[in-house]
Amino acid sequence: MEQRCQQLFALIGGALCLFFLVRCIGFLKYLFPRAWGALPASFFKSMGEWAVVTGAGDGIGKAYSFELARRGLNVVMISRTESKLQIAATEIEESTGQKVKIIQADFTKDNIYADIKNGLEGLEIGILVNNVGMLPNAHPSRFLDGCQNHTGLVNCNILSVVKMTSLVLGQMEQRKKGLILNISSGVSNYPCPLYSAYSASKAFVTVFSRALQAEYKSKGVIIQAIMPYGVSTQMTKNQKPNIITKTPDDFVRQSLNYVTFGDHVFGSLAHEILGRIMNCIPLWVLHNDWVQNKCMERLRIRLQVDGKAEEKKNSKA
Repeated sequence: MEQRCQQLFALIGGALCLFFLVRCIGFLKYLFPRAWGALPASFFKSMGEWAVVTGAGDGIGKAYSFELARRGLNVVMISRTESKLQIAATEIEESTGQKVKIIQADFTKDNIYADIKNGLEGLEIGILVNNVGMLPNAHPSRFLDGCQNHTGLVNCNILSVVKMTSLVLGQMEQRKKGLILNISSGVSNYPCPLYSAYSASKAFVTVFSRALQAEYKSKGVIIQAIMPYGVSTQMTKNQKPNIITKTPDDFVRQSLNYVTFGDHVFGSLAHEILGRIMNCIPLWVLHNDWVQNKCMERLRIRLQVDGKAEEKKNSKA
């Protein structure tokens, strides 16, 4: 009996060692993405003639528009503020030589998709980046203390992904190729206090993307949820970039190296490491009242400091 118990424990120990070894080997692809599975220079252009990017007026959406144009695609930029779109479109056309089409749309509304469909008519769309999104409140806060525009949040963060995907997925399936990148968030991985509605909306994006990939992988379409943590954008009050907080351009370039790495990624090496650390923290720690209060205090101070620094920088300019 004792010998059998020893054999059982040895078997369990060996299985655990093998599991962690496989996980470690799998992580090497994020350290050396080009060596692991280098994409040919023509990969993105081979998906189709046009890329469509939502929330493209600034931040991550604008960075994706620029980078995909540099990689040979014409770009349809969709966002709420037409003036920002026109400026970005001119910059992209002049710097890359690619065609750019703009469509003005407010994704907090649900009556915009007929116009978007008409604007995309006749275009061979190879890539869709569902980037548009919003925070329900500028600062971390409990649900009842935040913004009450729940309809706008659902329309922008959830409905936009479903509707835009339904507009382009059919032609990708027919051509048996295409790439859909759905920008989720690192906080979609767990119930995140102080960002409850936001993390729940992004959890939908992640689960929706993974389920769709299971449905359409055999059709030749790549669908991936990208779950960033810190990226310095207007939505995050233009926080100062550091080892965790990436500039939009840096984040986008890294994330495009990972498009064949599975149905969900964090999008950059630093965020992959942080994501694995966060997944090891028990929920009772994150859900503790003391932790929540400290997080609110520290994040608000940080946002105020970064905001003042940005104002000072703009005043000097």
